[in-house]
Amino acid sequence: MKSKVALVTGSTGGLGLAIAQALAEAGCRVATHGIEAGKETDYYQADLRDPRAIESMMRKVGRVDILVNNAVVRHFAPVEKFPADKWDEAIAVNLSAAFHTIRLALPGMRERRWGRIFNMSSVYGSRAVMNRIDYVTTKTALLGMTRAVALETAKDGITCNAVCPGTTLTPGNDVRVRAMMSEQGIGREEAERRFLAGKQPTGEFTSERHVAELVVFLCGEASAGITGAMLPMEGGWLAG
Repeated sequence: MKSKVALVTGSTGGLGLAIAQALAEAGCRVATHGIEAGKETDYYQADLRDPRAIESMMRKVGRVDILVNNAVVRHFAPVEKFPADKWDEAIAVNLSAAFHTIRLALPGMRERRWGRIFNMSSVYGSRAVMNRIDYVTTKTALLGMTRAVALETAKDGITCNAVCPGTTLTPGNDVRVRAMMSEQGIGREEAERRFLAGKQPTGEFTSERHVAELVVFLCGEASAGITGAMLPMEGGWLAG
């Protein structure tokens, strides 16, 4: 892994940061990305709504051996009240940006006969939830994109997989859990239980670190035959 270069989009915090850190620990040179400027050595600022900005970022990064499409935007509203501009933004950032980074990274991967592409989907790529049509639609579409790319690269030493986490303890979810504690007068453990009710049968948040370690494993030689796969890590949610 020490000779590999990884690009992780949406990696200034949360799951993206955990993946970037795990890849760095494995020996990769990691290029991180976000909207706001960061302090990382290999940090790239780019608006993923703009294909030209994506192309500029990819030129600056140069070689990309491992591509993790993690950047995402979210908006909550029923379909008939969903703002059209928010829909367009979600399609651009959650879906089209992955297409652009893949198409730009593939020539180099094919030349080197090695590459690992990860599209960060979600449990909601396989089931729906109300008031989140942008997220459900784009995460589902990423599964199709993953399969298409996997077939086109199957003989080139390149794999393309979709990782599908369940609910992680993001800063936003932590705020919601704390709000439940305050509003309902309950402890942290009970608030998490209620928050996860009807979701992960384990009753526990999906560990961001464990998702990151799965990505690292899929970069290794032992996983070379795994491509075009949907890889859930959701505490048994999809088993129900």
